[in-house]
Amino acid sequence: MKKALAIAIVLLTAVSVSAETAVKVEGSRPRAVKAKKKTMSTVPIKLRTEEQKSLYGLGLVIARQMEVFNLSPRELQIVKQGINDGVKGRKPKVDFTVYSKKSVELGLARRDALGRQLAAKTPGYMELAAAEEGAKKSSTGGIYLSLKEGEGVSPLDTDKVKFHYRGTLIDGREFDSTYKRNEPDAGLVTESLPCLGEAVKLMKPGGKSRVVCPPETAFAKEGLGVIPPDATLIFEVELLEISKP
Repeated sequence: MKKALAIAIVLLTAVSVSAETAVKVEGSRPRAVKAKKKTMSTVPIKLRTEEQKSLYGLGLVIARQMEVFNLSPRELQIVKQGINDGVKGRKPKVDFTVYSKKSVELGLARRDALGRQLAAKTPGYMELAAAEEGAKKSSTGGIYLSLKEGEGVSPLDTDKVKFHYRGTLIDGREFDSTYKRNEPDAGLVTESLPCLGEAVKLMKPGGKSRVVCPPETAFAKEGLGVIPPDATLIFEVELLEISKP
């Protein structure tokens, strides 16, 4: 599972709010009337067409991509303002060339700050995971726990495997899921992350397991996309099938 989980600096489209001022005439004397704001209904839109569902899916993708920023409600409003101005062709309030780059830098800085927070909690997390009944620790430091035994034989390094997985950080933040994409991962065992490949070789088709991968068996100090540097990763894995390449 060597995928680029790229950071995209795209966010939710803003709900535009407009105001209008009316003038009511009484004889020859105009009287100002208070501005009325028009707001979009908060009632959820029913998704009837495939196009509507696809647009909703786009919203989910954007929501996942923006998690790295850990935005406050106030910050989210600022982001929405930028999108709204861009969509409506208004003059940007900042230099796009400068601040598009700075937005990427901000995302990476916040991702790395999260990584440092989680790294401090990793030793305690690993200790608890290794102490669970049935847990096995590999030579590379990964921790494997069978959740459901499969049937048949386990794969070899030279075998091709198809499996589902859900990946999270130790605080439960999900960074990837083949279940949500409805598309199992497939490839040679050796093409997976080292820790994940070790775990798959202990499984049989139909089996499920939880795998804790220390940084050195995952993305190490570099990180990848929304995954911070020095991140310990947790995978829930379901082995679907084994085949010869």
